[in-house]
Amino acid sequence: MHIGCPKEIKNHEYRVGLVPSSVAELVKHGHRVSIETGAGIGSGISDAEYIAAGTKIVITADEIFSQADMVIKVKEPQSSERKKLRPDQILFTYLHLAPDASQTHDLVASKAICIAYETVTSPTGGLPLLTPMSEVAGRLAPQVGAYALQKASGGRGILLGGVPGVAPAEVIILGGGVSGTHAATIALGMGANVTVIDRSNDVLRRLSAQFGAQLKTVFSTQLAVQQLSKRADLLIGCVLIPGSTAPKLITRSILKTMKPGAVIVDVAIDQGGCCETSRATTHDDPTYIVDDIVHYCVANMPGAVARTSTFALNNATLPFILALADKGAKQALREDVHLANGLNICQGHVTCQPVAEAHNLAFVDISKALSKN
Repeated sequence: MHIGCPKEIKNHEYRVGLVPSSVAELVKHGHRVSIETGAGIGSGISDAEYIAAGTKIVITADEIFSQADMVIKVKEPQSSERKKLRPDQILFTYLHLAPDASQTHDLVASKAICIAYETVTSPTGGLPLLTPMSEVAGRLAPQVGAYALQKASGGRGILLGGVPGVAPAEVIILGGGVSGTHAATIALGMGANVTVIDRSNDVLRRLSAQFGAQLKTVFSTQLAVQQLSKRADLLIGCVLIPGSTAPKLITRSILKTMKPGAVIVDVAIDQGGCCETSRATTHDDPTYIVDDIVHYCVANMPGAVARTSTFALNNATLPFILALADKGAKQALREDVHLANGLNICQGHVTCQPVAEAHNLAFVDISKALSKN
């Protein structure tokens, strides 16, 4: 199979879909790999390293999209990239389609086979290709939140960990999954008072066992969210419903009750955000203010620490890339139900039910979609 990896073009996106060690594995399996020149520079990887691993360097992304059987990316294809996709071409990347109607319609029209990292599952019920980036985003959230809390950034002028004689910041984390757990780790390490809200008693027990008495846990109800939001200096939204739009837990009315200068870091923004006033921002212009509350809603947070993120992502994606390349997309999807759960769009059919429901499109069961054509 011919596998291609273009340079990412989203604002301040420095990650890359393949690293040299992944390329070497693919070449060892008999596949051809093309990388767009400069694709790895943002992650500290030179063209020479790719060449040494056995890849071919091409000058433009057009060559990747026109020739490759499978395109490996990190972020969702931008509008100009979606126009280059071909029928039956495999696209393997993060998609986050539920809040993105234009991308969904473009991918349906392309008739490509579009597999989303974020909905691939594991035998234990986890999301193995989302987990590495959730870990990174969770760990970044307290850092960017601490910066946004500075007065010059529009925040309350509070040091996250306080100082002797002055109380630390109150950090409220919505969701105790992978991002929430890692956010709690860093926020506690910075000396903040931290509370995690989750609707799963099992998650709350796990967090309590992991962190002990230093972390406060609260079962999630609408009233609990309302009350704790009033206390928050920094609120970190880490809510996830796989493949679906994030629930709007922080409504406009709740926002009005928060402390002026408080900060919301909406890690869930890739899935539409868990705050009613959230809208995607970029690393160029990461924050905005609504009702005196600073919103940080960068949709590709892990891109800020590209080298760490790129290698962590490749560690997770490589086995699935090899399966798709070795067996062909349809055979690999038929044989692995967990990889098949990543199939969002197949040759013009929406095969992820939450995406179909979000955009009022017809849903086609994966098995039926794979049997077509």
